[in-house]
Amino acid sequence: MDAYLNTARQVIRTEAEGLAQLAAGLDDSFNQAITLILAAKGRVIVSGMGKSGHVGRKIAATLASTGTPAQFVHPAEASHGDLGMVTQGDVALVLSNSGETPEIADIVAHTRRFGIPLIGVAGREGSTLLRQSDVALLLPPAPEACGTGVVPTTSTTMTLALGDALAVALMEHRRFTPEHFRTFHPGGKLGARLSKVGDMMHRDLPLVAEDAPMADALLVISQKGFGVTGVTDAQGRLTGIITDGDLRRHMQGLLDQTAAQVMTRGPRSIGPEALAEAALAEMQGRKITSLFVVEDGRPVGILHIHDFLRIGAV
Repeated sequence: MDAYLNTARQVIRTEAEGLAQLAAGLDDSFNQAITLILAAKGRVIVSGMGKSGHVGRKIAATLASTGTPAQFVHPAEASHGDLGMVTQGDVALVLSNSGETPEIADIVAHTRRFGIPLIGVAGREGSTLLRQSDVALLLPPAPEACGTGVVPTTSTTMTLALGDALAVALMEHRRFTPEHFRTFHPGGKLGARLSKVGDMMHRDLPLVAEDAPMADALLVISQKGFGVTGVTDAQGRLTGIITDGDLRRHMQGLLDQTAAQVMTRGPRSIGPEALAEAALAEMQGRKITSLFVVEDGRPVGILHIHDFLRIGAV
């Protein structure tokens, strides 16, 4: 079993060294690639064959989900009609470790014929792909992690990382925010956590005035079903909250007291424009099950921990 672990560690170390070489070797050609993509009026057309194709699909998906319109075009399918997807205004990002993959010849020729900017990524200096490219991104000569030098491992990891570097650099230029990301990624746990508080809060609020008798407060807690009630002053501002803990602490003569006498002052709250992720972190950090949503000091909504379970955020 130790031999397996040693192999795994050696693979990871080899690929990490390749990534370090990639980072150290980046030069102005990376800036040129970013400039080409930003200037494109259309999409980034990503293409590659075999393992490069699998990596290319991921790069296209990452670009598309982070504000850079992108599409993967299979080079073999491109030769049978899909070249029509690659149009003037687009920019092509073609991947090939050898830079001599026969299947990419037609898509490369198509970009040259129609003046479509071409960014080539390859691991062999002077290869056909890099010579034909407007911007050549050369991968460093790092050894593959398989030990035999024939299985794409380090090279695919470096290509994937280079794609991520392009996507993040473009994100930063466009000032791409989590809210933008949610627009392209509304599904799943991540999309749920990036929802806005205002989109998921309840508007039928459990509220009583500061001078309300505790009998009224208990009725509101029971009717609304959140296990709490907020307490507001004469101007409608949230000044306190009554929880089950407050009820236990004031059991003696509870019904003879007012909401202001029982409540906990200065309750935690959040704004409607905040992300669900921030609200969830606040509730988990404070170990509370309900959180009021406040705007200009006045309660406009309430969240319960069950709401996050409902939308799949936890």
